[in-house]
Amino acid sequence: MKKTFLFLLLNSCFVLQALAGGGWPQKKGNGYYKLSAYSVRASSHYTDMGLIDPNITSGIFNLSLYAEYGITDRFTAIGYLPVFSRAYANNLISRTTGETLVSGDALNTLGDADVGMKYGIVVDKKIALAGTTLLGIPLGKDNGNLDNWLQTGDKEFNVLLKMDAGTSFGSEKIAGYANAGVGYNIRTRGYSHEFRYSLEVGAGFFNRKLWTILRLDAVESLKNGTAPAISGTSIFANNTEYTSPGIEVAYYITDKLGISAGMAGAIRGELIYASPSYSFGVFLDLKKG
Repeated sequence: MKKTFLFLLLNSCFVLQALAGGGWPQKKGNGYYKLSAYSVRASSHYTDMGLIDPNITSGIFNLSLYAEYGITDRFTAIGYLPVFSRAYANNLISRTTGETLVSGDALNTLGDADVGMKYGIVVDKKIALAGTTLLGIPLGKDNGNLDNWLQTGDKEFNVLLKMDAGTSFGSEKIAGYANAGVGYNIRTRGYSHEFRYSLEVGAGFFNRKLWTILRLDAVESLKNGTAPAISGTSIFANNTEYTSPGIEVAYYITDKLGISAGMAGAIRGELIYASPSYSFGVFLDLKKG
């Protein structure tokens, strides 16, 4: 039986799109740091034709560190590291005999990391504009258990070039912002390049202690690579596409310490899981003064 188990892994670049501060770089000496847990578990996936097919119940869990630090008022350093990444599959049980047809397994390693820099092209204006370059570093494992299809990385370096434009608005009682981003992901090892875009709207309540954030993220594959579009040996499928709405709620317990929870899912996709992902985080928003 061909093992085509395809994960809705919002890979590190996609996660960074959801976390990095849009068109606003950090001020010099300011920083934002987050420890977050991310999980997805599914028993069905979108095929390369955009249809939904069943698969063995499988999933992935990431525990990651994310950081932004303002080197100057325009340059912000960015880093992301999944310090623990677990890819797993449950047993495949026969519905008629109750026998275990395929034994489950799991792989626990580091995940693929990202480092990069954001530059504020337009700052302190009504519309902020920033450009970001992110380098994907393959620290995960691409030859795991179960005939090598359980993986926590794809062993390919990639470079994401991204542009964000954002604006803030609101009143004394309710603060708000909106951000739009476009990006181009250059991949190696025969993986197709990708066009990415994102929209984000956030509102702050109770003196900006509680934030509700709505997001829409999308990836379109150029399908110009040589790696197989469907691979039974990789959870990082080539030519993955999706349109993913999501929501996040963040609450500042103190002026600097906060917690967040979020959910996202694919309403359209190719070679990804047809199941929502969930996240929870603890963050420090450190500003000088």
